[in-house]
Amino acid sequence: MQKNQHQLLIIYGSTRPNRGGLPVAHWVLEQAKQAGTFAVAFADLKTINLPLLDEPEHPAQQKYTKDHTKAWSQMVSAADAVLFVTPEYDYFPPAALVNAIQFLAKEWAGKPMGIVSYGGVSGGLRSTQALRLLLSAVNHMTLSASVPIAFYQQYITDDGVLEANEPMKKGLSGLLAELHRMTVLVGQNQ
Repeated sequence: MQKNQHQLLIIYGSTRPNRGGLPVAHWVLEQAKQAGTFAVAFADLKTINLPLLDEPEHPAQQKYTKDHTKAWSQMVSAADAVLFVTPEYDYFPPAALVNAIQFLAKEWAGKPMGIVSYGGVSGGLRSTQALRLLLSAVNHMTLSASVPIAFYQQYITDDGVLEANEPMKKGLSGLLAELHRMTVLVGQNQ
């Protein structure tokens, strides 16, 4: 990481065995790295494998007893901004993503946040709206812009790579630029 470079944590929220959106998450990760405005970290919630809220104390107390919680806290705390990549399950973000957010409290506060969603006809927009509501409860600075990818499967090649169209590329580029701008502003005000 370059000196004074802010860290962006990209969190991929699907943990299903046959999850189809991993190419979306990898595309977001590569685009963020290529933009060069952030040092980029990636959290795949399937790999992180958090259990369902197993800490005895409320997360606002930060009295963590479990190694997985301590590691998750450190990962989120190290980030200056967060970008969620989420599918839409029944008009909502995945339970694993909701759980990961609710595992912590203070670690999220004041960080600029963006969302890339994917799904069917809505492109995950309903998931994005529900996620914004949840994040407002942990004092996240949610950006109004998002990148919804409708019918995302049509953009994934036989090799499992997302081939983004120009509106997707432009949308993500703009979202990354806005995340960086807001991260710099937050850093100046601390």
